[in-house]
Amino acid sequence: MAGRAPSPRRSVRPRAGARFAVVAARFNETITKRLLDGALRALAAGGVPEAAIEVHWVPGAFELPQAAALAARSGRYAGVVCVGCVIRGQTPHFDFIAGQAAAGIQRVGLDTGVPTTFGVITALTEAQAFERAGGDVGNRGAEAAEAALEMASFVETMRARPGRRGK
Repeated sequence: MAGRAPSPRRSVRPRAGARFAVVAARFNETITKRLLDGALRALAAGGVPEAAIEVHWVPGAFELPQAAALAARSGRYAGVVCVGCVIRGQTPHFDFIAGQAAAGIQRVGLDTGVPTTFGVITALTEAQAFERAGGDVGNRGAEAAEAALEMASFVETMRARPGRRGK
């Protein structure tokens, strides 16, 4: 509705025993490590013990969806956080990689029902990427982890509620 303030961020705790995977792309590793650190801090702040988090590295952003799909289908995780960085170069390569990574990561969540979040920076310059990996603009890895926590809680709530039809 027009004129309404956005909803505040929810502070959620995962169910006891919930595990999370973080899939990280090695390409642009200096930036990705900052995203990974943000994701790990956010998961810890959300009540996920270190032992309940597994980090899996893949070559680049293009490989994130496949790794996320394998993690989600394993049945071991309440959520999968994907982090990586794609910086525009002088060819259309950026458009293909960024678009396919985003579409693939979204598809994993839709196909598996396991929250799979997008903490991939798509930037025009390395400076912009650093700003989004813990600089003045925030940390997209932390934001993706917070989204995974909230969505895992949402999924758990929806699965626990009996269905209502006809209303």
